[in-house]
Amino acid sequence: MRISVGIAVSILVAISIGVSTVIVHSLWWKTAHDNSRMLAAEINSQIANTVRIEVGVTLRSAEAAWAAVRTIFVQNVIATRQADKREFVFLSQLQAQPNISWIFFGWPDGNFFASHRLGDRGLEMIEIDKDIRDRMLRKDRYIFIPGDIQFEERTFTETSYDPRGHAWYENFMGLESTGWIEARDLPGVDKTVYAFAGPIDVNRTRQGVLAVAIETDRLSRFLATLAPGEFGAAFVLDAGGKVIAVPDAGADEVTPARMGEGELYEVAKIAGEELLGDPTTNAPGALTKRVVLGGVPYAVALTPLGFYGWRVATVIPESAFLSEIDKTLINLIYILIGVVVIATGLAIWLVRKIVANPLAYIAEDLSKIERFDVESISRRPSRLSELANLSAATASMAAGLSAFRKYVPTDLVRMLVAEGIKTQPGGDIKQISVLFCDVTGFTGLSEKLGPRIVQMMEPFFNASSAAIARNGGTIDKFMGDAVMAFWGAPRKDINHAENACRAALDLVAAVDEAGIEDDAGNPLRVRIGLNSGEALVGNIGSEQRLNYTAIGDVVNVASRLEGANKDYDTLILIGPETRRQAADKILVRELDTLTVFGRTKELVVHELIAMADEIDGSLAWIEAYEQGLAYYRAGQFEKAVAAFKAADQERNGDPASVVMMSRAQVLLENPPPEDWNAVTNTNKKQ
Repeated sequence: MRISVGIAVSILVAISIGVSTVIVHSLWWKTAHDNSRMLAAEINSQIANTVRIEVGVTLRSAEAAWAAVRTIFVQNVIATRQADKREFVFLSQLQAQPNISWIFFGWPDGNFFASHRLGDRGLEMIEIDKDIRDRMLRKDRYIFIPGDIQFEERTFTETSYDPRGHAWYENFMGLESTGWIEARDLPGVDKTVYAFAGPIDVNRTRQGVLAVAIETDRLSRFLATLAPGEFGAAFVLDAGGKVIAVPDAGADEVTPARMGEGELYEVAKIAGEELLGDPTTNAPGALTKRVVLGGVPYAVALTPLGFYGWRVATVIPESAFLSEIDKTLINLIYILIGVVVIATGLAIWLVRKIVANPLAYIAEDLSKIERFDVESISRRPSRLSELANLSAATASMAAGLSAFRKYVPTDLVRMLVAEGIKTQPGGDIKQISVLFCDVTGFTGLSEKLGPRIVQMMEPFFNASSAAIARNGGTIDKFMGDAVMAFWGAPRKDINHAENACRAALDLVAAVDEAGIEDDAGNPLRVRIGLNSGEALVGNIGSEQRLNYTAIGDVVNVASRLEGANKDYDTLILIGPETRRQAADKILVRELDTLTVFGRTKELVVHELIAMADEIDGSLAWIEAYEQGLAYYRAGQFEKAVAAFKAADQERNGDPASVVMMSRAQVLLENPPPEDWNAVTNTNKKQ
């Protein structure tokens, strides 16, 4: 039973409905994702405000502590050099302000004093003084006890620290203002802290620089108290996108925050590098980004904190907002996927079996027809009437072309199609090489053999066709026993002269190897003429009948050169342009200067001996012949006879040398007139 294409299309339409359902569901799903991102933005706003408040409190605590200590110094309650009282002031400020980590002071003489919080367990006092063991670093450690602190130990270590070489001191020592600055490499630590610093003047005398610093590890402890979403986290990034604070409840001045742990950290790092590390994306306001890590999508929002370019980054997995939606839709998705899979599988099976496979077979058959490979094409059965009819038409067309190809050079048709040449009269002037090949004694053989000549000539045409095709030539036509071919069209060939010469030699060798004989058992010999130059190449004829061929003087000369072989008993003669273009790729001998039928201009003709890369044996006979030709043209006929005789002997028989020796002997016995020139007249059709 056959069905029409309409029924098949109906099946496809039904499947399209299922696909449309999936698309609608996908759009709804996308809307849910958009809503989740809006919810993430709202949570981010709340988290950002909380972190901003905490950072503000911390900054104000540091600034308040700095102001309190400054007041004590400026009001001369204690002097900056009073070590015991100064130590008490610094310790009391650290106890009163849990958000600050450092209070330190630097003097113009390089002395340094600092109070440093050691987490929740205690603190330490650090002093570098020229009067303390030659500027050794003294460190007094204290522990917290209920309502007080208790001295625990004192240590001395070598140090090269000098506050005067650090930015927090240098930048503010000459100023009258205060400000925030990054402080690095404080004694005993290798982390970066953020210090509120300013100069201290007592009685209009600059005493030094006072600084109160905070560490981001304290901020990491605060971030651990926040919970954006069910599985999210908040991070603090610096202006360049580097993560400087992570959620870590155990972080303090002694225990650094655990950086680089967890997927949420990696997401925050990626977002910071992409949004803040690139100047083109680092905008002043809030930034959002969707990051996919390990196949899991995350919503990331970066909000400015208003301090040092810091931003709070909230990282929330999108699944945290879609979990309830997932639970609601999971069963529907499974059902829909099952329906779609079954429908798609059925549709694919039906379309492939009924439409796709038959069309593929027919397309394969049409490709074979395009290549003129039509013998293996047959009808393809199909349940679709249209495809069955198309296959039948294809098979009928192949049967017709199978008979037609015997009359058309299929290689030429392939090239014409490949080159995009239109099937209408017209042509172009092109540089080509033309070959004419003929069989010696064909006229006598055809009279003698009659119809049997066709069977005898078939091996010759097979051998010549193979040699020409093997070397990239285009067979123009068979004319009785003759073959015309050319190189350089329709496909461009910059080495057309060389390839034509190689094909001519291959053709002679192929005929010899084929052992083609006439009815008397004598081997057939061929004569070949080659010429190169410009010719009109294209579709010559009428709208009803066209022949892709070449016409022009270069074609006529090639035909005459083929016939001129009779006069010298040679096999391959080439024109001067072929000799010039093939250059050192071929081995030739200069045979003679001729005039041919239809041309008044003289031609210097060469005999093609071999390709230059296939030379075998002595070439002394060529030198002897060309020396004889030079004597002949100079009118020194006696020397010419001797040279031609030597060439004949060197080659163990050279018909051309014998011909030229005979001509020289005649002229020796009957001297020519004074205006004689050494040009052989072949001004007749061959």
